[in-house]
Amino acid sequence: MKRFLFTLMVAAAATGALAQSASPTPRDFAVPETISVSGSGKATLVPDRFSFTVGVQTVGNTVDEAVNENNRRTAAVIAALKKAGAEERNIQTSNFNIWPQQDYQEGRLPRILGYQVSNSITVRSTKIGDAGRLLGIAINAGVNTSSGLNFEVSDPARGREQGLKAAYDDARAKATLLAQAAGRAVGRAITISEGLQAPPPMYPQMQRGMAMESKAAVSDVPVEAGSQELAYTVSVVFELR
Repeated sequence: MKRFLFTLMVAAAATGALAQSASPTPRDFAVPETISVSGSGKATLVPDRFSFTVGVQTVGNTVDEAVNENNRRTAAVIAALKKAGAEERNIQTSNFNIWPQQDYQEGRLPRILGYQVSNSITVRSTKIGDAGRLLGIAINAGVNTSSGLNFEVSDPARGREQGLKAAYDDARAKATLLAQAAGRAVGRAITISEGLQAPPPMYPQMQRGMAMESKAAVSDVPVEAGSQELAYTVSVVFELR
């Protein structure tokens, strides 16, 4: 029995020694040397959607007078836009406001001289070529204020592949340059993270608060959609050899 226990203890000790010799050394867990860089790339796209916001401002001696006149002119603008091909679902009214016009004199309570009413109309469309024509039609129909014209890219993913590839190539070129300066070489990419930086939408300048009381017809407004540039960025950690 004693001989059996002695044999068992020797076997256990041998097993422990083997396990200890097979355990990983600090060298096995060595973290690879790396270099971290960021890269940027761009994709230039042609806008495929536009929107503009115009409005009707009216004044009257009473609220009823100002509102009724505004309603009449706003309805005329909407009807003209629909007749010109703007879809009903792409026409939206907003920012309906009524302001009293007051006379302020020192030492006296303000005196109401009349009322001003405004109503805004926003038009959206994917038919870029209609932008100038619809603006001209809106103006001829009674619009007398404008707050902007905006061209947009409806699907930024159209340029994603091109932009991200350019950003990665830029990051690798930077890493290669830095590694060569240090007498090293760039290995595989260990981690990659990306981000998209889109510039603000383009707003061609339009006069705000335009006075258009002349009865002369207004021609189509000349507009150009131009192009929109999307900027992509990536951060990459490369192995350094």
